[in-house]
Amino acid sequence: MPGTVGTALGDQARGGTGALRRTLSFRDLVVYGLLFIAPMAPVGIFGTLQAASHGAVALVYVVATLAMAFTAYSYAQMVRVAPEAGSVYTYARAGLGRGAGFVAGWMAMLDYLLIPAVAYLFSGIALHALVPQVPQWVWTAAAVVVTTLLNLWGVRTAAMAGFAVLALEIAVLAVFVVAAVWALAAHGAQRGWAVPLTGEGGFSVAAVLGAVSVAVLSYLGFDAIASFAEEASGGSRLVGRAVVVCLVVAGVLFAAQTYLAALLAPMSAAELAAKPGEQGAAFYTTVDAAVGGWLHDLVAVSKAVGAAFAALAGQAAAGRLLFAMARDRRLPGAIAKVDAGSGVPRRALLGAAAVTLVAAVWAATRDDGLDQLSSIVNVGALTAFALLHASVIGWFRFRGRGAGAGLPGATGATRPTGATDPTGPTGTTGLVRHVVVPLVGLAVVLAVVAEASPVAQAVGGGWLLVGLVVLAVQYGRGRGGGAGPGVRG
Repeated sequence: MPGTVGTALGDQARGGTGALRRTLSFRDLVVYGLLFIAPMAPVGIFGTLQAASHGAVALVYVVATLAMAFTAYSYAQMVRVAPEAGSVYTYARAGLGRGAGFVAGWMAMLDYLLIPAVAYLFSGIALHALVPQVPQWVWTAAAVVVTTLLNLWGVRTAAMAGFAVLALEIAVLAVFVVAAVWALAAHGAQRGWAVPLTGEGGFSVAAVLGAVSVAVLSYLGFDAIASFAEEASGGSRLVGRAVVVCLVVAGVLFAAQTYLAALLAPMSAAELAAKPGEQGAAFYTTVDAAVGGWLHDLVAVSKAVGAAFAALAGQAAAGRLLFAMARDRRLPGAIAKVDAGSGVPRRALLGAAAVTLVAAVWAATRDDGLDQLSSIVNVGALTAFALLHASVIGWFRFRGRGAGAGLPGATGATRPTGATDPTGPTGTTGLVRHVVVPLVGLAVVLAVVAEASPVAQAVGGGWLLVGLVVLAVQYGRGRGGGAGPGVRG
């Protein structure tokens, strides 16, 4: 494939920053992705999606998985071109140039720094509900401290701890599935078996697509796998495969649990739509009614612990993003250092943890803190996804053609001029893979952004404006432009 890269770049550190260590297996990568997403992510928004989709909540997650598959595919394509830490920042830098790379990294930063804050807050809320004598903000801060220490200990240690927590979450989900199947066998379903796929009172395409625009936000985090490209022991192909596998596994888990919950839910979609206040607790209400309070408590504990470790994965990804941008002198170079003992970007991790701690504790002290944080985290990630899709087109159709070694340290080979390759960037298959697929993915992302709340759009636009000002200052100092190190312009 012309212009692609065959080996990763983390072994060749820039500016004496030190190299990240290749210690992560395929399982570790999938664990990080599933931790960030959380296997029971639909629990909190089940009622909202049930009402919005007119009861076709399981179909919503099937469609959402297919929609996000385009983004996963673009990640798999670009991680082979630029297998570095930094994820979408690195890919946009390769496919669109340094300026676009900075914008992608800047927008992803909003997501990677604040999604962990939301997860820590979820953990604090759940633990406070279980032990109300301890203030919510104390639980939130404690979760930040514990997971930050694990991240600083080393990526392999954090992955092992994450695997244990992920196993617990999946075990709890399995208990729910078994209990739900038993309840259905003993007492029957509250509605028709096909209703979670077809809706109540008639199928509505508009209602399903509207709910999909919310459901795709459950998947934010699977892309964090790409941030560990320099630490994967199996190279870029392993990372790309892990991204796709993580998305598929999450999609299956999401569709299965919402299908069962929809069959058992005591309230219809119309009743939930008429009573918005009941939507947030709809999953727990279903569990209480169909199985009992013991499962309610078990799910709550799992969500509390799982949220903290979702934040652990997010914090780790944020640290790699900051590290990569600092290594390229887009952020202060002082944070582009790798700790000799643990092999992790300690300063970048501490910087990410500090921002997350302030945001999470601030939100934990406010009644509307969760709404405030949740409203602003999504636009950053979606804007970065849009630039990711554009990067695929930019690299394979323009910048990468004739570039024998896409980025520093690359060993890719260039096909001789004039040679034909039906799977390459000018072939029919290449046209589908590198133009049609990313264009469809771009359209999906833009549609979701258009459905975002006005507050989220305003905050995202403001953050983008600040980033453009920073970029303009960097251009003025002679640090902008160009195609990225080693990329032919």
